[in-house]
Amino acid sequence: MDHDHSHDHAHSGHSDKHGHSHDHGVSADSNPRWLAIALGLIVAFMVAEVVVGLLAQSLALISDAAHMLTDAASIVLAMIAIRLARRPAQGRYTYGFKRVEILSAQANGITLLLLAAWFVYEGINRLINPPDVEGPLVLITALVGIVVNIAAAWSISRANRTSLNVEGAFQHILNDLYAFIGTAIAGAVVWLAGFARADAIAALVVAALMIKAGWSLVRESGRIFLEAAPAHLNPDAIGARIVALEQVTEVHDLHVWQITSGQPSLSAHILVHDAADCHAIRSKIETVLHDEFGLEHTTLQVDHSSDLTVSADDAHCVEAHGPVHRS
Repeated sequence: MDHDHSHDHAHSGHSDKHGHSHDHGVSADSNPRWLAIALGLIVAFMVAEVVVGLLAQSLALISDAAHMLTDAASIVLAMIAIRLARRPAQGRYTYGFKRVEILSAQANGITLLLLAAWFVYEGINRLINPPDVEGPLVLITALVGIVVNIAAAWSISRANRTSLNVEGAFQHILNDLYAFIGTAIAGAVVWLAGFARADAIAALVVAALMIKAGWSLVRESGRIFLEAAPAHLNPDAIGARIVALEQVTEVHDLHVWQITSGQPSLSAHILVHDAADCHAIRSKIETVLHDEFGLEHTTLQVDHSSDLTVSADDAHCVEAHGPVHRS
């Protein structure tokens, strides 16, 4: 797409006309004190759980501790993102540091998958040759873990959960809470029924939860890095809706992507009838994109059709980037 030429009545602009904040991924107003309290609870218990897990020879406890490590990482990420969100975009970083969240999410997801693979391997080995597991220690530690996770979840709920980072940390801890409930059940079974393999089964359940969470993080972060449209937005449907508007003849170079999670953006080149008011059409399209698709960050270039078809050499777009929508 050649942007070097211009027309007297060709208009382009960036829309944020509805008065909404640009910081949708992270709120700078989130209270980091509550996050710090949750982080302190989790790190302290995680260290204790590793020690007890080694003493009790419980893979379920050690896998829970590894899961808590990812919880701690997600809270640290939320705290860093809150701080970075306060920095204005400047210099070469025209989007600021919003994608630090996505880099960390991908690293967190890959770590979860690698840890889960190790726990699956160890869990299967322990199903075949179960060690002597101290059921009472596992049960007591898991019960304490449930209490700690409830306290940590409550602390995070007091922070601003409109931040996707904070909400992500909250969901991590809820996920870990379910894992502790499973470990407590396994400890009770080992202690009361003498079924030592229950510990390995609980570890495999935790590994399954880690695989689910890890794959989700890797998939979603990968979509953002590949500039894919958010899952809830269909570019073809958006293009069809725009070209259905009165006076619009064509839409091409339509791109929908995410700067970071929760911050979708759109850019497009719009052609309209010669008699149309470019400014009015652009304003109408921005309203439709905001009201019907929830898009607040839009960059639209609107041109009269005849101005771009003088000759093939002077055509604005020799080859459109993506599907072309025509009325």
